[in-house]
Amino acid sequence: MTAPVRCFVTARRPARRMLALAVWLAAQAGARAATPAVSELPQAPLQVATAPSASAAASATPPAVPSAASVAAPFFDRLGERARTMAGQPYAPVPSRTPQALKDLSYDQARDIRFRPDHAVWRSLGLPFELMFFHLGKYQTEPVRMHELSPDGERALPYRPEDFDYGANTALQPAAWGDIGHAGFRVHYPLNGSAYKDELIVFQGASYFRALGAGQHYGLSARGLAVDSAGGSGPEEFPRFTDFWVVRPEAGAKVLTVFALLDSPRVAGAYRFDIQPGQSTAVNVKARVYLRQTTQPIRTLGVAPLTSMFQFGENQPNKDDFRPEVHDSDGLMVASGTGEWLWRPLQNPRWPLVTSFAMPSLRGFGLMQRDRSFASYEDPEARYEKRPSAWVTPVGDWGAGRVELMQLPTPDETNDNIVAYWVPAQMPAAGQPLDLAWRIDWQGDAQQRPPALWVSQTRAGRGFAPLAAGERQFVIDFNGTVGGKPLPDNAAVQAVVSSNDAGRITEQNVYRVDATGAWRLTLRVQTLDPARPVELRAYLRSGADTVSETWTQILPPQ
Repeated sequence: MTAPVRCFVTARRPARRMLALAVWLAAQAGARAATPAVSELPQAPLQVATAPSASAAASATPPAVPSAASVAAPFFDRLGERARTMAGQPYAPVPSRTPQALKDLSYDQARDIRFRPDHAVWRSLGLPFELMFFHLGKYQTEPVRMHELSPDGERALPYRPEDFDYGANTALQPAAWGDIGHAGFRVHYPLNGSAYKDELIVFQGASYFRALGAGQHYGLSARGLAVDSAGGSGPEEFPRFTDFWVVRPEAGAKVLTVFALLDSPRVAGAYRFDIQPGQSTAVNVKARVYLRQTTQPIRTLGVAPLTSMFQFGENQPNKDDFRPEVHDSDGLMVASGTGEWLWRPLQNPRWPLVTSFAMPSLRGFGLMQRDRSFASYEDPEARYEKRPSAWVTPVGDWGAGRVELMQLPTPDETNDNIVAYWVPAQMPAAGQPLDLAWRIDWQGDAQQRPPALWVSQTRAGRGFAPLAAGERQFVIDFNGTVGGKPLPDNAAVQAVVSSNDAGRITEQNVYRVDATGAWRLTLRVQTLDPARPVELRAYLRSGADTVSETWTQILPPQ
């Protein structure tokens, strides 16, 4: 099982996310093959508020002109009803009409097809947001249907050959293809200055999207839903957004609203995204999901999934690479409803590794990129220090469940091998709605921290003293403040360290590092049963007070 690709034509490296893409494409092909008759749902426009008629305009009291907000307000419920109807019917994939000539393109040929910026949706209106589309081809062969919502009603945004520059692909004949749909779209906004509209967010591939705050570079992605990423009886299922409706913003708008329809063999859903750009761009998500009645029930329903990459870092260095670290995220942070904050450093395991944190309620979780220094990466092209963290905050009470972390082996940086999501303890019955909402903050240097000391680095390896057979040493630095104030230099700080019965703590020591102001914990652990994982937990305490988040690490079976 491999994490799905986030294959964007704007990808930095040609091979980026290619390994995992094959899994999703195979899943899509399998779903189509398993469907005896392919048919589309009727594509009658959903009803939206429209502009006043000519007769109304002639009346003595002119009616109010509908705003973008009034257009969007009732649309989600109607889209949810459509998803409910879909879930009550057998799954019918949207037929792909991607010409064979586009499927046969090489990676570089597909990249040579570019949207013409002067054709951007809303460019001529001078609105703050603009839309540009991705062309189908090579790996992206599943079409999405695009629509605009405005006070004038619903308008299709079809594929038009004249919107694209085909570069050196002179043999292609796009005029003969008709409306084949788009591969996805991106939103532009003056994020870093008024002179230029930067990329703000991209929706492309399955239910993937990724966003940027000011000064950030693309890194990890989010998804609408994850189905049986782990724990299922078959391959992972990748629901996909088949249709998008983008609400035309008003002049001076600071928020863009996007609706999406999600579909897959075992689930259908309606989504609303309210995108607010800024130093930390916020994406507020509202979802209404329905499970289909199938012979293969869903085992793991992953809510608010995040997907990232970790090849190596300070906790798992690579002696053959000149760069100290290569990753889009370096740890999973979890805030439990009980008040505990957890930090688990990511790793690149030798085989798939799935762990979880069960809790009665959730305050938030995220895949974070805490190392923000160029010296941590030394990569002037990738600029990993500028890649965002993504922090998920539930809206309302999600109830009991678990945060699950899946880590997959990867030989290089071209594959997403990290997935994190929330799994509710109770899933809805087939045909019953699961209504959830959450906020994703795409954060740079200013990012979510616990209210106490936080782990700034985890290092592994011996010092001067040698290690015994089966013994490992970790060095963990804690930085920050407690209640907004730094701990006194002479504070009486103790470490509380524990292991499951597969390991034994042989040594622990905590002290302040004068050079940095960090509180450093060194610990050694002896593996007692090489066939079992060792689960470690450690936090700092001063007197009766907990003064740090909980560092937690798993040592995979040997």
